[in-house]
This record gives sequence, structure tokens and C-alpha cells, in this order.
Amino acid sequence: MGEHVIQGAERTGGHGRRGLFDRWAETALRVRLERLADTRLLVVDGDRASEFGDPGAALRATITVNSPRFYWALLLRGPLGAAEAYMDGDWTCDDLVALVRIIALEHESLGFDVGRAGWLHPLLRVWHGLRSNTRFGSRRNIHAHYDLGNEFFALFLDPTLTYSCGIFEREGMTMEEASVAKYELVCRKLALGPADHVLEIGTGWGGFALHAAALHGCRVTTTTISREQRELARKRVALAGLEDRIEVLLEDYRDLRGQYDKLVSIEMIEAVGERQLPGFFRVCSERLKPNGAMLLQAITNREQDHERAVRHVDFIKRYIFPGGQLVSVGAVCGALARATDLRLTHLEDITPHYAETLRRWRRRMFSNLKEIRALGLPQRFVAMWEFYLCYCEGGFRERAIGAAQLLLEKPDSRLSPADATPRP
Repeated sequence: MGEHVIQGAERTGGHGRRGLFDRWAETALRVRLERLADTRLLVVDGDRASEFGDPGAALRATITVNSPRFYWALLLRGPLGAAEAYMDGDWTCDDLVALVRIIALEHESLGFDVGRAGWLHPLLRVWHGLRSNTRFGSRRNIHAHYDLGNEFFALFLDPTLTYSCGIFEREGMTMEEASVAKYELVCRKLALGPADHVLEIGTGWGGFALHAAALHGCRVTTTTISREQRELARKRVALAGLEDRIEVLLEDYRDLRGQYDKLVSIEMIEAVGERQLPGFFRVCSERLKPNGAMLLQAITNREQDHERAVRHVDFIKRYIFPGGQLVSVGAVCGALARATDLRLTHLEDITPHYAETLRRWRRRMFSNLKEIRALGLPQRFVAMWEFYLCYCEGGFRERAIGAAQLLLEKPDSRLSPADATPRP
């Protein structure tokens, strides 16, 4: 570790005199940071700048401490406490994505998973359990995130209003082009055509339904439990003149009826919940004809981390997606085996595309920051969303989390391997 005094700075750094316990918390954190081996972290606190890790490391970040509350938050509540302190302005970082990557790479040696207040985590698990995705709970959880206001989401998403991973097939693609490429990849894997009636679970703002109906001529029945999403999706369908091809429902997936040729669910499964996975896939299987097929796009946990992730209440579960839970491919396959006759016939990893997608969203959000503030959203909300987008981007860049498209087929389905192969 190296430490030096920043010339010209006040000795107190603007934080006032530190008490005994503040100094203890700071020292305890520094002891942990000295374990950094392959990355570099600079901590600036008032007139002191302390370096940790490898001075020659390419992956580096600088933390500026604005209040000793930062030390207590991180030590007592781990990454969740650090996120809350960031939202409160107790610290800043010159490259938050790099910092997330550093923690993802060296989290085992740093030991920040929960923090010292072990009693708090069971309380968070109880809170998360109360957000279970029952029919009522699902509507409440979805409302908490997706009904923030269509105007807000429009200020960082591309014109297709796609709130899921794009596919960057070539250099120089815009975010809109990447979103369209993703929809086209889904349609191609399912070999969609005018004879198909497609069920979509998780409408979003209608991007997939509009693409599939307009470009592939199929009929789409799509469902959401977000009233704001449904209202805007229906307006977009009417504007496109596709009311005869697209029906937008306001129904829980468990209440759907009928059978369909194909089924699509793009990043909705994260709102299902671990305990509900078998039931979700049972419904999907029952809604498909004997020769039907399903395309699932999901954000995934590593297999090695899945059980711990189910038990752990992190920043995303606490502040962004209450009731949410990432799946692992193994958890999906286990649920399929227990509850359905669906079989996994193709899987494509799209993790790098999600890191770029998040970078684009964050860049656009900050280019429209004035308009976002005009919506009446406070600074703490803006900081929370900045942390969310950086947290996820860093996770994808280090593959702490992943993203994948899975093709699931009924016993009589015979999709050609060519249909499921992405273009070069």
C-alpha cells in the first residue's frame, strides 16, 4: 500500500474531526483492501490518497470518500451498504464499472459479501420473502419498477423501447439496430411465419410483438401485468395499424388459456421467483401445441453461485427489482425436467452484448439528465439508477452474471438447426 498527502488540501478533508470508532472503521476497511492483488484501487479521503493492489494493473478505479459513513456502511452491510452510501452521496468513484469489476474479481479475498452485521441479512430475507411472486405480489413488484413512468424509460431506451439485451452483430451499430437484431434473432430461431400464432409472456412496451407481426406476418398475443406498459403498447400497436395481428392482455401468466404455435419470453423470468419456476414452465408447456417451441431470453447466475444468490438479498433485489431472482441454466433445466416435456435444444450465450447494452443505456440516461430531473426524480433516485446500470455492466463484463437465449421444444417440434444458428 502507498499513501501520500495531497498538497494544498485541508487536513480534515472537509469531514471534520474523526472519532475513535470512525478511525477504527476506516482502518478495518484498509486492512481488507490490502488484500487486493491483481487490480489497483486509489482511495482519496480528504488530504490523503492511499493506493492498494498492483500499481501496474490495467483495471483500476479511484474512490473519493465524502463521509466516514461510507466506511461503516461497507463494513456493516457489505456491498448493499456501499450502494446505499453511494445513493446518499457518502462516496463517489471515477469509474464505477471498473470498481464493480474489481470487486467481482477479488470478492473472495476482500470478504465483502454480507458485512459484519450478520443479523441484518435474515431480516432482508424475510422482507424479500414477503415480496413473493404470488398473483398479487407479482403485480405489486412489477408496479414498483415498470410503472415508474413511460416517460422515464423513454429517456434512456432506444426508439423501440426495448428494455432487454440487444445483439451487436457488427461494429458501429446503434442501440436501436441492436434491439431490432435481437428481435430478428428470436424470430429466426423460432422460424416464425404467417401461419404462427405466438404467445409472448412479458410484453414490455410491445417491441417484439410489433417486430414479429410487421416483419414475419404472425399473430401475437402478448401479456403484461403493468398497466402503464399495456397502455403504451396498445397505442403503439394501433399507430402501426396492427390491431388485427396483435392482442395485448393485462393478465398474469398463470391465468392464460389456449394453445399456441410458438412462445416467447424475453427477460421476464427474472420476475418469476425460484419457487415458482416449475409452475412457470408448466404453464408455458401447457400453452404450446405438441409441435410447439419456446424461446426464452434470461439473465443468469453462474451455476456455482446460484444457491447462494437465491438466499442473498443484494442491491438489485432490495432497490431495483423487489421479488426478483436470476435463474441459472441448471435451475431452468431442473424445472423443465420436473414439470414439463420441453427439452433444451439450443443455447446461445449473449453476455458480452449485455455489457454493451448497459453502457449505451447509461450514456443516454446521462445525456438526458436534465429531462430526467424535470420529471421530478430526486438525486438519490438518479444515483440509484447510475449504480444499478454500472453494477450490472460490471457484472456482465466479468461474467459474474450472464445472459442467454434458450430454445425449448415440445416432443413433436422439429426446428431445423439452421433456424437456431445466429448469422455470422
